[in-house]
Amino acid sequence: MKTAIIIGATSGIGRALAERLARDGWVVGAAGRREALLQELSAQFPEGTIFPQVMDITKPEATEALDALLAKTGTPDLFLHVSGVGRQNPDMNEVIETWTMETNCVGMARMVSHFIRYVLASGAYDAKHKALIGVVTSVAGTAGLGVSASYSASKKMQITYLSALSQLAHMQKWPILFSDIRPGFVETEILNMDRKYPRLISAEKAAEYILKGLRRKRRIIIFDGRFRLITALWRLIPRCIWERLTFIKN
Repeated sequence: MKTAIIIGATSGIGRALAERLARDGWVVGAAGRREALLQELSAQFPEGTIFPQVMDITKPEATEALDALLAKTGTPDLFLHVSGVGRQNPDMNEVIETWTMETNCVGMARMVSHFIRYVLASGAYDAKHKALIGVVTSVAGTAGLGVSASYSASKKMQITYLSALSQLAHMQKWPILFSDIRPGFVETEILNMDRKYPRLISAEKAAEYILKGLRRKRRIIIFDGRFRLITALWRLIPRCIWERLTFIKN
């Protein structure tokens, strides 16, 4: 049986991925802050299918929670870091800015680096059996969006971090592969659902795109197809013009 760890499985994309993998016969370690939602998720499936673990990635003790989860599931084939936050913050509220960075940057680095050390120490992985680490970043990380400065910057950090780790894995011959998962607009708690978003998709549809890309071991997964085109085009816009655009919102 295949085994996966999902950090951020209480709602949205993380929960959709946990449910889909469990239905497909995987053993899933599901981590998140909200215990009641984790227990509800686990109760949907036969015992031993989903192992819940309460975890707050902004706290140093989150690594101990991850170790406890790994002890329950055994060595995972797939490690998915889905946990993330984001708010529009044109008024530059300090709490929102620092909360976003602490969660998306520090929290992500804490969990991914700890899992890498686990892989390297476990002896269960080799050139034929590599661990696959996927991190849900965002298309927002490909350009700075003014109303969501900290969110855009944190996602850019994640994208750069994964690129550097992929390079390091080749240098050090680690038995690890990396996937940078860049969704567009997905119907989750991060979005203000009172607004209308272009190309909005459900969390379940997002999970389909992600798993399709992971099966192919794609280094970068952008969905849907129109966002691949959009992000390619806006990278061509000169910085001096981009920073003067006032209609770019998320």
